[in-house]
Amino acid sequence: MVQERKKLLGKTRRKWLLEKLQTADAPLKGSELAKEANVSRQVIVGDVTLLKAEQHPIIATSEGYILQQQPVYAVERIVACQHAPERTEEELQLLVDLGVIVKDVRVEHPVYGQITASIMVSSRREVKKFIERIANSRAGYLSELTEGIHLHTLAADDETIMDEAIELLRERGFLVPEWD
Repeated sequence: MVQERKKLLGKTRRKWLLEKLQTADAPLKGSELAKEANVSRQVIVGDVTLLKAEQHPIIATSEGYILQQQPVYAVERIVACQHAPERTEEELQLLVDLGVIVKDVRVEHPVYGQITASIMVSSRREVKKFIERIANSRAGYLSELTEGIHLHTLAADDETIMDEAIELLRERGFLVPEWD
């Protein structure tokens, strides 16, 4: 006999969701959370939005939702890059190989203004998964909206690593020449 799952409601569901995120050791997919709570994925998306409005630092990554643990990095910089979509994997791998975390990507859209998306990649495995998700979803990169121009927030443990990463981006032709 199949046991029906009880539908979690409103505040109870959001409290449950927050507890799941606080104890998770990996990103949680919206579809899996929805199934467990016996609601639609869209309800989970709405719950995340409400939790964010309450100042809970939840971010959506290509792997699922995570509760950002506000790690402290010695250095954080924003860099302006420009390249074709085919070079995205090369750009990200170059950075993570040096120990740099790529936190996000931002573009300036002529209608919507600034659009920011969390990436949060810090290893080749995470880069590969990010690239695969883009390919499998047939979604485009945000940078395709702006002729390849985009910003990244980068984080590293020290200035030397960050300087080395930026120099390598420059050498490989990833930095926007005017910014460089």
